Amino acid sequence: MLMTTTKQTDDRLVLLQQWLEKELGMTNYEIAPASADASFRRYFRISWDGESRVVMDAPPDKENTGPFIGISSQLDKLGLHVPVVLEQESKQGFLLLTDLGHQDYLSSLNDQTVSNLYSAALSALLKLQSCPVPADYPFPPYDRTLLMNEMGLFRDWYLGRHLGMNMSSDCQAMLSEVFDVLADSALAQPQVVVHRDYHSRNLMLSEPNPGVLDFQDAVIGSVTYDLVSLLRDCYIAWPRKQVEKWVSQYYASLVKNEMISGIDEAQFLHWFDLMGVQRHLKATGIFARLNYRDGKEGYLKDIPRTMGYVKQVAQGYPALEKFAEFIDQLEANGEQYLDIPQ
Repeated sequence: MLMTTTKQTDDRLVLLQQWLEKELGMTNYEIAPASADASFRRYFRISWDGESRVVMDAPPDKENTGPFIGISSQLDKLGLHVPVVLEQESKQGFLLLTDLGHQDYLSSLNDQTVSNLYSAALSALLKLQSCPVPADYPFPPYDRTLLMNEMGLFRDWYLGRHLGMNMSSDCQAMLSEVFDVLADSALAQPQVVVHRDYHSRNLMLSEPNPGVLDFQDAVIGSVTYDLVSLLRDCYIAWPRKQVEKWVSQYYASLVKNEMISGIDEAQFLHWFDLMGVQRHLKATGIFARLNYRDGKEGYLKDIPRTMGYVKQVAQGYPALEKFAEFIDQLEANGEQYLDIPQ
């Protein structure tokens, strides 16, 4: 007998349950929503035969399970704690995975826990960045086209759609110059495997710690990208001085492990800062798009933090001076961004 706490009203859920029951032989199980993310994927937690598993629902017309399968295997071999694929039905877009638990970093982080949790997360990131390219899944490059397209989300969805700005030719030119500066900085960095969403909602408090989720969009890109994702998280902020201390410690680890050379710490921090601006412009655009295109309005509340990071960094770099003035004007017109602690 099937026991469920989820309404069986959508076709995808019916197909998923048929797969569990007819193909995998599961009966008398409980199924409940585990999480949803900013993509079209959904996750359900399955309790069956005394064990807990997670099943991914990735509609094949919108999502590809191949990258998740290939990258999961590679990261598991590196010793990272990732969901292991137990069963798969890729034509329908279903994966049965090991369960890394209920508690993510975001719900666990505070002034008392952050040191230990981030120490574990930075150690795991070092392993991730040492990952060789899997033979069965070549990571795509985080190239200029992708970097520029991401920043275009800020222009189109945040400035254009959310704020309703009719941008002048001078404003368009200023944004293009800023985007070029940020893309140039990203492409000048050593290139490594990049998770792309290495932050507190995708890291799980588990044993061993951390569990790492949502890695299927990994690319080869800038060495500071995932570091920014973690330390200047879109969902929680820490004082700038503490962030820079963590950056310094991670830089020392990269040098010690011979993963970078010929780069001084000041250059590394410069790259880190500008990489953060690129990421947070992208995130701001995505948060706006999630609201207007996908009806997920909850992400709008995170924009003041992402733009707060952008404002803080832009004020400290001459190449971003005009952009800092532009942000000041947005605030003068009524936008409210967080003041990130120094």
